Amino acid sequence: MRFNKKRFIYIISPLKIKKSFFYDLIDVLKQKKVNFFQLRLKKESFKKKFTIGKKIKRICKKFDVKFLINDDVYLAKKLNADGCHLGQKDISIFEARKIIGKKKIIGITCHNSIRLAKISIKNKADYIALGAFNSSKTKRIKYKASINLLKKTRKITKTPIVAIGGINSDNYKKLLLNKANFLAISGYIWNNKKLKPLEAIKNFK
Repeated sequence: MRFNKKRFIYIISPLKIKKSFFYDLIDVLKQKKVNFFQLRLKKESFKKKFTIGKKIKRICKKFDVKFLINDDVYLAKKLNADGCHLGQKDISIFEARKIIGKKKIIGITCHNSIRLAKISIKNKADYIALGAFNSSKTKRIKYKASINLLKKTRKITKTPIVAIGGINSDNYKKLLLNKANFLAISGYIWNNKKLKPLEAIKNFK
């Protein structure tokens, strides 16, 4: 998978998309720090996700950002997204490849498990997501990952690693210094009580 090494942010959408979101997204992507955008809407209908996805896809394309869909391979296919992200309880990477095609990006959640990371690497995932590295307001934390896990995983693979979980402007550098390729960020950008999305993204230098 080719990616821009200067762009290290992997943005995950807020759980609810308001009208103002699209303007904020343009402002955020203009900063040229984002490599991936993941649409993660758990409670919306397929139709609503498709309508929102079409709009976001156009914005992502304009700023050369890869557009990924969380969990839903059929939505990814219908939108002709750049790929999808799969959790451990979703369909297998092999099934997903059959549906969306060999050239699409597929990333896998591996929680805090080197065993799951090894399986995903063997199955030719385009990236693996490890975490949570910090407590998060976006998602209840079931799996806590350590910097040590990040170091161990980096030693066994060149597959890109996405670090996830409560990442903000105070703790992000440690993850990059320990060879995480991308940082998955959601709450700090979209649900920040002190900063607007544009101000928040500017804090990642």
